[in-house]
Amino acid sequence: MPRFNPAILKVSFVARLERAKCRFQAAIVLAVAVWGNSAFADDASDSVTADVVVVSATRSRHVASDLPVSIDRVSGETLRDGKLQVNISESLARVPGINAENRQNYAQDLQISSRGFGARSTFGVRGMRLYSDGIPATMPDGQGQVAHFDLNSAESMEILRGPFSVLYGNAAGGVISITTEEGGPESVLEPSLAIGSYSTTRFATKASGITNDVAYVASGWRFRTNGYRQHSTAERELANVKLSTQPWAGAKVTLVANDFSSPNAQDPLGLTRAQMESDPEQAGTNAELYNTRKSVSQTQGGITLNAPVGAGGTLSLMAYSGHREAEQYQSIAKVAQTPATHPGGVIDLSRDYSGFDLRWAQEFGTNGSSASPLTLTVGISNDDMDEERLGYQNFVGNVLGVQGALRRDESNTVTARDVYSQVLWQPLAGLLLLGGVRYSQTRVDSNDHYIVAGNGNDSGKTKFSATTPAFGIDYLIAPKTNVYVSGGRGFETPTLNELSYQASGGAGLNFALQPATSKHLESGIKWRPGNVSSVNAAVFRVKTDDEIAIATNAAGRSSFRNVGSTERSGFELAAQTRFDNGFSFLLAYTYLKAKYKDSVTGVSPATTIVAGNRLPGIPANSTYAELGWRHAPSGFVATVEVRHAGQIWVNDGNTDATRSYTIGNLRFGMEQHSGRWAFSEFFRIDNVTNQKYVGTVIVNESLGRYFEPSPGRNELFGASTRYVF
Repeated sequence: MPRFNPAILKVSFVARLERAKCRFQAAIVLAVAVWGNSAFADDASDSVTADVVVVSATRSRHVASDLPVSIDRVSGETLRDGKLQVNISESLARVPGINAENRQNYAQDLQISSRGFGARSTFGVRGMRLYSDGIPATMPDGQGQVAHFDLNSAESMEILRGPFSVLYGNAAGGVISITTEEGGPESVLEPSLAIGSYSTTRFATKASGITNDVAYVASGWRFRTNGYRQHSTAERELANVKLSTQPWAGAKVTLVANDFSSPNAQDPLGLTRAQMESDPEQAGTNAELYNTRKSVSQTQGGITLNAPVGAGGTLSLMAYSGHREAEQYQSIAKVAQTPATHPGGVIDLSRDYSGFDLRWAQEFGTNGSSASPLTLTVGISNDDMDEERLGYQNFVGNVLGVQGALRRDESNTVTARDVYSQVLWQPLAGLLLLGGVRYSQTRVDSNDHYIVAGNGNDSGKTKFSATTPAFGIDYLIAPKTNVYVSGGRGFETPTLNELSYQASGGAGLNFALQPATSKHLESGIKWRPGNVSSVNAAVFRVKTDDEIAIATNAAGRSSFRNVGSTERSGFELAAQTRFDNGFSFLLAYTYLKAKYKDSVTGVSPATTIVAGNRLPGIPANSTYAELGWRHAPSGFVATVEVRHAGQIWVNDGNTDATRSYTIGNLRFGMEQHSGRWAFSEFFRIDNVTNQKYVGTVIVNESLGRYFEPSPGRNELFGASTRYVF
């Protein structure tokens, strides 16, 4: 077989680095300077390791540096170290290619995008597949939630970007998968607390161990905050349980259950530029008048089975079921709800969802039968969701912010059926091939029960399908240095939330909305100069047809449209090391150029697209750097974090944008041990220099209320106790 020629990759890298100019050079110079003037530590570390083992890319354990994918693993220790442990955005800044911001609005959840996918989402997570212990946190329509991710008991979180994420189906941006730790071998009780600015509190307890050959982890916490802005009080409660056992040799059964509740989270809405500059802490127009708020509850459970089948075979089964309810009060004016086709200012959703995934993996060549180890995986999955969607007026007479007359009543069903296969083959030492294909079919069926004069029967159905292949090559060009290339196709169907409203104001689902399809190319290099040091760099390009964008966005309600072609190209750099003097360093840098390729007329100048306009909601560049020092004898830790983000366009017309910002954070920690007891404390200060900045925007907000300001200087103190029985 001909030897792989890495010169092709070198040409690709040089060309793209030249286009990025000083943006790339600054990040690379910083990383090289650090590596060139320090000695490497030889000891391993939980938070800084060169060769991490991941699962998401191949659905089996594999060393990340040997795979032709962009994937990062964040350990549970890192997810918890000096953090509130409520939002995954607390740790995602350390992952290049991911933009994750706390909106300071727990009624709308986080804003997460991967390589620009998902930035349009008005709430929830779009464009990415989400998993918790192998159970989808993304509904079959593509809409996902992360509020029920339990960081208190997490063993790790994996973030997969690029072409191979398409093998998970209806998403083009990537995969975020969180895994709960295993119980045992000791029985442990761990209570903890955190207290911070804005009357923020979090109380948690975790118990783990092994009883009668069943490993268990049970975690629960309660969070409350008055919020940085006016009218932003929120509270959350979460319980997470994981049980696992080995019923026979080589087999493992895992049961997981999760319950989440967030009652009456206040929604401060967005601000206009004038409002933001005069008082960034104020609530948006009519937020308090209509008492805008959202309540969410969710209960789900699932089971996974992994068992050996014959020589080199493994059978895996996952099945799950859940129920989710959401009620949201919006600030839509009374007069706007006059037409019979208007669905009102209160949304009331009830969803039942379930599904399964069955796959078989067979290893060949591991018992001397072949000189070329190969693993073949084939599987099928099925996901169903039944939704009852009600709409009410948000007033009764002159009383605002209360449930009024019924204005919408429909039953919606979404079914996603997929088949997939994947091959991992190592024909030569140092050469690995990874390929796969997935066929997905999504059906949407809507039955309208609200039929009155002026509002007829708006029932309907539609079907989407796509075949998404991916292929990659990884080659070891030198000791501890891998290069790779990969490519694939992806697609995103419109979610029910995106289908729910028509830009014209008409009733019924927007069945004219079509899926977006994308082509992905990526090349990269992974260098591991020491046991606890690594440098990963990647360049990528994504072309999307029928991009789904926001058509109108007013008072918390959005409609969507297809806007032709877009292009995303960029560069990602991740570098980390731990030195032999107790210091550690981490750098994550992203450059992203996301632009529209076609011109499209909008309902306003703010939504009129001119070819070349940048996609809104996405910073062109972002940097996260972390320098830490640990004094091992005393258990004292000090860390400096620096975050930078470029300007963010707020609409498709590129008529306004946020300013770029740079903020610094400090955190300090202590540990003490005494027999079976262990204690830890931390104190952190975020935005040390008290910068005024906007972290997130509401894309295409029709009244110019784009801006969601971030807090100034704020503090958080936390403490935990660990007792081993």
